Amino acid sequence: APARGKIKIPPAKVPPEKKAEFLWRADRRARSFPHVRQVSVGLRDSLQEVLVANSEGMWAEDQRTQIFFYTQAVAERSSLVQTAYEPLGGTAGYEILGGEACERVAEAAATRARMLLSAAKPKGGPMTVVLSSRAGGTMVHEAVGHGLEADLAQEGQSVYEGKVGERVASPLLTIADDATLKGKRGSYRFDDEGTPSQKTVLIEKGILKGYLQSRLTAFKGGARPTGNGRRESYECLPVVRMTNTMILPGKDDPDAIVRSVERGLFVTQMGGGQVNTVNGDFVFEVSEGYLIEKGKVGPPVRGATLVGNGPRVLEEIDRVGNDLGFGIGTCGKDGQDVPVADAQPTLRIPELVVGSQESSK
Repeated sequence: APARGKIKIPPAKVPPEKKAEFLWRADRRARSFPHVRQVSVGLRDSLQEVLVANSEGMWAEDQRTQIFFYTQAVAERSSLVQTAYEPLGGTAGYEILGGEACERVAEAAATRARMLLSAAKPKGGPMTVVLSSRAGGTMVHEAVGHGLEADLAQEGQSVYEGKVGERVASPLLTIADDATLKGKRGSYRFDDEGTPSQKTVLIEKGILKGYLQSRLTAFKGGARPTGNGRRESYECLPVVRMTNTMILPGKDDPDAIVRSVERGLFVTQMGGGQVNTVNGDFVFEVSEGYLIEKGKVGPPVRGATLVGNGPRVLEEIDRVGNDLGFGIGTCGKDGQDVPVADAQPTLRIPELVVGSQESSK
């Protein structure tokens, strides 16, 4: 099964004291950093037994194993408090926490929290923004992905409604959703309606090719299911959901993209965000970002936000890196949470409004 791969160390084979040890190791490493005052570490594992049968004679069975591990570190100096968060997870067993993995997660959170103590607030206003591949695909998931879910389009809740075949993005952009990727957090062999997982190209070289479909939306819209009917558990109705959503890599060297910017913002981690799927307007928090000055990555900033419009940003992206970085998360919709991943290469947006907010979160 391509989506699952082999689970080398199933959660049931790991005793509780060993699981607790992963938490203690991360906690100790994060607290070893100066100015780190508070640490929260979490570990979640699950084994989901899935059986889908319907009146058409379909019968599909699967086991889905998920691991999710995170560290949140709070750093304090004088009266300033800053928080950073780092997750690790996927459709895998405890092999993903092998070696120094939990320490690396703890270090990333603690280092970022400390760095934010010495960061300055950015001067707000329009500027060139470079989204690093390290930022994961929060932008593609929130600003674009939800608008490409067929149920929202059919309900008139998407800015992309009725635009199949039209150019909706820069010709440099191809966007896909792919539940077949081995080990990724949004992967599975078949969706919760029994449709086999697949790679669905949503936007190809700027042209809208179609939407993510469940059996219901496909039937309503005269399309074919794309394997995106997902439910949190058997108690919920399947709804159209993303899996692993990504902007595919382009041809530009990521370092050259940064060097091309005279003055701008280099975003290496995104925080939370809000998007209006009807018109595509969004606001995102920047968890980690740096000023770009004369083509070089400069000092860190804190409390930055990105304010813009998803469709307009897609049109304006003018550099696409040849790299690809993944982020992981849990996506909420209709009161249901499901595991997802998202990815993007390094991207250059010629002009985006950078806002500034002071936060002690």
